[in-house]
Amino acid sequence: MKTIENAELFYKPTCPFCHKVLNFMQQNDISLPLINTLEGDNREKLIALGGKAQVPCLTIDGKPLYESDDIIAYLKQACC
Repeated sequence: MKTIENAELFYKPTCPFCHKVLNFMQQNDISLPLINTLEGDNREKLIALGGKAQVPCLTIDGKPLYESDDIIAYLKQACC
């Protein structure tokens, strides 16, 4: 299992773009903390980080990265 330090993925279970990222992670054996924006105050935490509730959102050292293709490109560069 490959992990990326200081990163976490905000996602929503019903989002097809989130599933695209999650499938890539599964296929490449990548492990990240996953934060479901439908649970608790996670949506508010995401908005506080990046100013919007858009998912998927990969945070790296607290900085948000949006768009599934950009997230996958980052993950490829970081650990594949």
